[in-house]
Amino acid sequence: MAMSFDPFSELDRLTGDLLHFRPGPKFMPVDLYREGDQYVLSADLPGVDPGSVDVDVDGQLLTIRAQRTAAAHDGVKWLTRERPNGDYLRQFSLGDGVDSEKISASYDNGVLSVIIPVSERAKPRKIEVKAAQAADDHKTLTV
Repeated sequence: MAMSFDPFSELDRLTGDLLHFRPGPKFMPVDLYREGDQYVLSADLPGVDPGSVDVDVDGQLLTIRAQRTAAAHDGVKWLTRERPNGDYLRQFSLGDGVDSEKISASYDNGVLSVIIPVSERAKPRKIEVKAAQAADDHKTLTV
Protein backbone atom coordinates (compact mmCIF):
# COMPACT_ATOMS: atom_id res chain seq x y z
CA MET A 1 0.00 0.00 0.00
CA ALA A 2 1.55 3.27 -1.13
CA MET A 3 1.26 6.36 1.05
CA SER A 4 1.56 9.84 -0.35
CA PHE A 5 3.44 12.58 1.43
CA ASP A 6 2.18 16.15 1.14
CA PRO A 7 5.03 18.46 2.19
CA PHE A 8 2.72 21.49 2.38
CA SER A 9 0.27 19.92 4.82
CA GLU A 10 3.18 18.67 6.93
CA LEU A 11 4.73 22.16 6.92
CA ASP A 12 1.35 23.64 7.87
CA ARG A 13 1.05 21.19 10.78
CA LEU A 14 4.58 21.92 12.03
CA THR A 15 4.07 25.69 11.78
CA GLY A 16 0.81 25.40 13.69
CA ASP A 17 2.52 23.33 16.38
CA LEU A 18 5.31 25.89 16.76
CA LEU A 19 2.96 28.87 16.95
CA HIS A 20 0.50 27.09 19.21
CA PHE A 21 3.04 26.08 21.85
CA ARG A 22 5.28 29.13 21.85
CA PRO A 23 6.66 30.15 25.25
CA GLY A 24 5.31 33.20 27.06
CA PRO A 25 1.79 34.49 27.59
CA LYS A 26 -0.93 33.30 25.23
CA PHE A 27 -3.06 35.59 23.08
CA MET A 28 -6.36 36.69 24.62
CA PRO A 29 -8.90 37.88 22.02
CA VAL A 30 -11.03 40.82 23.18
CA ASP A 31 -13.92 43.02 22.06
CA LEU A 32 -14.08 46.61 23.32
CA TYR A 33 -16.95 49.04 22.77
CA ARG A 34 -18.62 52.05 24.34
CA GLU A 35 -22.20 51.70 25.54
CA GLY A 36 -23.68 54.87 27.01
CA ASP A 37 -21.50 56.09 29.88
CA GLN A 38 -19.24 53.05 30.03
CA TYR A 39 -16.79 50.98 28.03
CA VAL A 40 -17.31 47.22 27.93
CA LEU A 41 -14.35 44.89 27.41
CA SER A 42 -15.08 41.20 26.75
CA ALA A 43 -12.16 38.76 26.76
CA ASP A 44 -12.34 35.10 25.71
CA LEU A 45 -10.78 32.86 28.35
CA PRO A 46 -12.27 29.39 27.76
CA GLY A 47 -11.35 26.69 30.24
CA VAL A 48 -9.76 29.14 32.67
CA ASP A 49 -10.45 28.72 36.39
CA PRO A 50 -12.14 31.96 37.57
CA GLY A 51 -9.84 31.96 40.59
CA SER A 52 -6.81 32.40 38.32
CA VAL A 53 -8.20 35.55 36.63
CA ASP A 54 -6.60 38.77 37.88
CA VAL A 55 -7.62 42.29 36.80
CA ASP A 56 -5.42 45.18 38.01
CA VAL A 57 -5.36 48.93 37.47
CA ASP A 58 -2.08 50.74 38.07
CA GLY A 59 -2.37 54.40 37.18
CA GLN A 60 -3.71 54.41 33.62
CA LEU A 61 -2.75 50.78 32.85
CA LEU A 62 -5.36 47.99 32.99
CA THR A 63 -3.81 44.52 33.14
CA ILE A 64 -5.64 41.22 32.73
CA ARG A 65 -3.88 37.97 33.68
CA ALA A 66 -5.20 34.42 33.72
CA GLN A 67 -3.88 30.88 33.73
CA ARG A 68 -5.21 27.74 32.13
CA THR A 69 -3.77 24.54 33.56
CA ALA A 70 -3.71 21.20 31.79
CA ALA A 71 -6.07 18.54 33.06
CA ALA A 72 -4.25 15.63 34.67
CA HIS A 73 -4.42 12.54 32.44
CA ASP A 74 -1.74 10.23 33.80
CA GLY A 75 -0.91 7.17 31.76
CA VAL A 76 -2.57 8.28 28.52
CA LYS A 77 -1.02 8.39 25.08
CA TRP A 78 -1.93 11.69 23.46
CA LEU A 79 -3.03 11.53 19.83
CA THR A 80 -3.47 15.27 19.57
CA ARG A 81 -3.42 18.06 22.11
CA GLU A 82 -4.54 21.39 20.66
CA ARG A 83 -6.07 23.25 23.60
CA PRO A 84 -3.40 25.63 24.90
CA ASN A 85 -2.33 25.76 28.52
CA GLY A 86 -0.36 28.46 30.25
CA ASP A 87 -0.55 32.12 31.07
CA TYR A 88 -2.65 34.77 29.34
CA LEU A 89 -1.82 38.48 29.51
CA ARG A 90 -3.28 41.67 27.98
CA GLN A 91 -2.67 45.30 28.91
CA PHE A 92 -4.67 48.39 27.96
CA SER A 93 -3.89 52.08 28.36
CA LEU A 94 -6.99 53.73 29.84
CA GLY A 95 -6.38 57.42 29.25
CA ASP A 96 -7.83 60.20 31.37
CA GLY A 97 -11.50 59.85 30.44
CA VAL A 98 -12.40 56.87 32.65
CA ASP A 99 -13.22 56.44 36.33
CA SER A 100 -10.65 53.79 37.30
CA GLU A 101 -12.01 53.60 40.87
CA LYS A 102 -15.32 52.16 39.62
CA ILE A 103 -14.06 49.48 37.21
CA SER A 104 -15.76 46.11 37.78
CA ALA A 105 -15.29 42.63 36.31
CA SER A 106 -17.20 39.35 36.08
CA TYR A 107 -16.47 35.95 34.54
CA ASP A 108 -19.17 33.75 33.01
CA ASN A 109 -19.02 30.81 30.59
CA GLY A 110 -15.40 31.45 29.61
CA VAL A 111 -15.85 35.18 28.99
CA LEU A 112 -14.39 37.89 31.21
CA SER A 113 -16.42 41.13 31.14
CA VAL A 114 -14.80 44.33 32.40
CA ILE A 115 -16.98 47.43 32.82
CA ILE A 116 -15.02 50.70 32.64
CA PRO A 117 -17.16 53.76 33.52
CA VAL A 118 -16.57 57.07 31.76
CA SER A 119 -15.55 59.80 34.23
CA GLU A 120 -17.98 62.66 34.87
CA ARG A 121 -15.59 65.22 33.39
CA ALA A 122 -15.30 63.20 30.16
CA LYS A 123 -19.05 62.84 29.59
CA PRO A 124 -20.60 64.99 26.89
CA ARG A 125 -22.38 68.05 28.24
CA LYS A 126 -24.43 70.92 26.89
CA ILE A 127 -22.78 74.35 26.89
CA GLU A 128 -25.17 77.26 27.32
CA VAL A 129 -24.81 79.95 24.69
CA LYS A 130 -25.60 83.40 26.04
CA ALA A 131 -26.97 86.08 23.77
CA ALA A 132 -24.74 89.07 23.13
CA GLN A 133 -25.88 92.46 24.42
CA ALA A 134 -28.15 94.42 22.14
CA ALA A 135 -26.58 97.00 19.79
CA ASP A 136 -28.27 99.79 21.80
CA ASP A 137 -26.14 98.96 24.81
CA HIS A 138 -22.90 99.55 22.94
CA LYS A 139 -21.36 103.01 22.82
CA THR A 140 -20.79 104.46 19.41
CA LEU A 141 -17.37 105.84 18.64
CA THR A 142 -17.17 108.67 16.16
CA VAL A 143 -13.94 109.81 14.61
